[in-house]
Amino acid sequence: MFRLNLIFGLVVGLSLLSPRISRAQAASALIDVYDGFETPTLSKVWETDRFAPGAVEMQTNVFRSGHGAAQITVRARDVFEAGINGNSDSARAELLEAKKLTSKEDELYEFSFSMFFPKVFPIVPTRLVIAQWKQYCLTGGNCSDDSPVLAIRYIAGVLKITQDLGKHQTILYQEPGEFPNRWLDFKFQTRFSTNANGRIKAWLGDKQLVDFTGVTANPENATTSYPSPSRFYFKMGLYRNVMPEPMTIYIDEYRKKQLPQNFF
Repeated sequence: MFRLNLIFGLVVGLSLLSPRISRAQAASALIDVYDGFETPTLSKVWETDRFAPGAVEMQTNVFRSGHGAAQITVRARDVFEAGINGNSDSARAELLEAKKLTSKEDELYEFSFSMFFPKVFPIVPTRLVIAQWKQYCLTGGNCSDDSPVLAIRYIAGVLKITQDLGKHQTILYQEPGEFPNRWLDFKFQTRFSTNANGRIKAWLGDKQLVDFTGVTANPENATTSYPSPSRFYFKMGLYRNVMPEPMTIYIDEYRKKQLPQNFF
């Protein structure tokens, strides 16, 4: 078995890593990808267009496991996005999963990752999203400003898991607490679906936070502009309202794997 910092265990396109695996085998394989952020530069698991130059650094002072983790810093107006329809302007520094790793509708996936807020992390009563799953929207579609279908938010010292469907936000979990200065180990199991068989399960460490069954994706029609079937992409880092004060977060031990359909 390969022992790489970046493990594409059975990923579409794995044939590029091993000539002994055929394209047909690779195409039918389940996604299983891991990043421990141990390399000097960011791995190919991530796209780089959602953060400004220098916003993501690989460092060895703060880490969950191994000897390194990603340090992500957002500053005023980094990757600025003007608000539309009366929404606030935003800035971001996020790791966006590579396009070939996006989730398919009605398929099961498990995500796990660890996050660390420094002790001096600013606690502010404004929008801050630290992880999010978004439904792909057609360019210029009515859904272009929709909120993520699933998100982790940290606002005014309260950790929240939210669902946003049909431009209506539902809080699946919220808890105030002392979250800075300790590693937060998240795990999510998801099935994004326009039907009632959608699923969201979430844990923080050993504590289960969410166990939801029902619709987990927006309708797919000309009114919403979502294509059918939909795809869903994952991002994590710092996405917030524009503010002058910088923020820094550390991320380690990321893994995404596709689960068999009979898992639940």
